Amino acid sequence: MLVRPGVARTPDDRFMALPDFPFAPHYLEVTDAALGPLRMHYLDEGPRDAPVVLMLHGEPSWCFLYRRMIAPLVAAGYRVVAPDHIGFGRSDKPTARESYSYAKLVGWMSEFVSTLDLERITLVCQDWGGPIGLRVLAGMPDRFAAVAAANTLLPTCEAPPKGVEGWPGPIIEQWAETCRTSDDLPVSEIIAAVCVDRPEPAVLAAYDAPFPDASYKAGALQITCCIPLDESYPGVAENKAAWRILERFERPFLTLFSDSDPSTIAWEEVFQRRVPGAAGQPHGRIARAGHFLQEEQGEAMAARLAEWLGPA
Repeated sequence: MLVRPGVARTPDDRFMALPDFPFAPHYLEVTDAALGPLRMHYLDEGPRDAPVVLMLHGEPSWCFLYRRMIAPLVAAGYRVVAPDHIGFGRSDKPTARESYSYAKLVGWMSEFVSTLDLERITLVCQDWGGPIGLRVLAGMPDRFAAVAAANTLLPTCEAPPKGVEGWPGPIIEQWAETCRTSDDLPVSEIIAAVCVDRPEPAVLAAYDAPFPDASYKAGALQITCCIPLDESYPGVAENKAAWRILERFERPFLTLFSDSDPSTIAWEEVFQRRVPGAAGQPHGRIARAGHFLQEEQGEAMAARLAEWLGPA
């Protein structure tokens, strides 16, 4: 449904009776110069005064992706906050592709963190959660205590050792071209295609829930087109600046990539090499998981994080 011209909001009944998802919705507003206030959805579980685990999803998923990871980390004493990016999940969805940019996605998430005044944050980021979340960290590093990077990246279109060989490679190039030339996406089938084991029908339906039809998918389509594929793309200079912060980030930085995601695995070594806080950390691979490792091995990933972080 349209809440005003140019802004759609998924009806609440689309989110009823989702599997393994007993969490209450929370909302705040972020600003957009052209569209006005946008409602941003998030989960907020655990003690409000505890250290924060900020879980950022990628594309075309939403915070439902983290459902199996929340309870174990709350049990360890943490406050778990899992927002939906604008254009995804229960957050508002501008209907025009030009309403989205890499800079706007970073700005909205930065405003989210500032509005909630989150501190002592452990950033857990996968897929686009990394390019967005690590830029947010670079803008306010004092708020962040640690990072766990999972199947993610922060591209600057530089050759090794600062980047990966052959960037962006055929997988990312083809995916970006598909999104550039399409006006719809089969969201749940995209997720299923990059899983080791196909999720259950009810789970796949939950990934489709935010998108009643193609008019809600402008963000899901356009975000992929924001990946810097060469030096001419917006965001390259800002990502280089973020890397300069990360190259001085001495707080704990863990990589938890999966064993079956060829699209991001080369970035594992880049993070381990370039971020000082990665030295000596118990980096690992999550077994039997594709790109959306939280979906397939969320409990295993949460156990690794809880062990690494220790009791809050």
